[in-house]
Amino acid sequence: MAYLYLKAVHIIFVVTWFAGLFYMPRLFIYNVEANEKPQPEQDLLHAQFKKMMRPLWYGITWPSAILTLILGLSVLISSGFYAILFKPEGFWLLLKLMLVLLLYGYHYSLHRIFKQQMNGIYKYTSDQLRMWNEVATVFLIAIVLLVVVKREMSVVWGLVGMLLLIFILMLAIRIYKRIRTKGK
Repeated sequence: MAYLYLKAVHIIFVVTWFAGLFYMPRLFIYNVEANEKPQPEQDLLHAQFKKMMRPLWYGITWPSAILTLILGLSVLISSGFYAILFKPEGFWLLLKLMLVLLLYGYHYSLHRIFKQQMNGIYKYTSDQLRMWNEVATVFLIAIVLLVVVKREMSVVWGLVGMLLLIFILMLAIRIYKRIRTKGK
């Protein structure tokens, strides 16, 4: 019974963590695009976006990432899944944990961009950040599919599906860029 509550709380923090991972790059994009505005509007926008980013990052995203990790490890230990991790029936879990590790790498990359933007350093264009914004989507879909489908999912078809998803997302970003460019 306690295991199910632990698992539920873990999922809740996964959701709040992803909320931050989805919204933070949008704020990065808006902050970069503020550079196109004239003064003093540019300074006002940068100040506003920094005010929005700080509590989102330190008040929601980081705490959720830490609690997701702690609770995820607790669920792993409580469930006994660690015993099958390196067996054929645990391949899905091993793959999921590798994706989660990469997701924490993505989180850290957002932290670096956050620190740069808080210091007024804008290394990436809004188009680059739009593409980087979709990385969390790819991770979310891959991890959820692994958790739900487990051993029934074909690795080959899973990879084909992920590549197709990435292609569709990149195509959507390019179409959106054309629409935005025509609007200006």
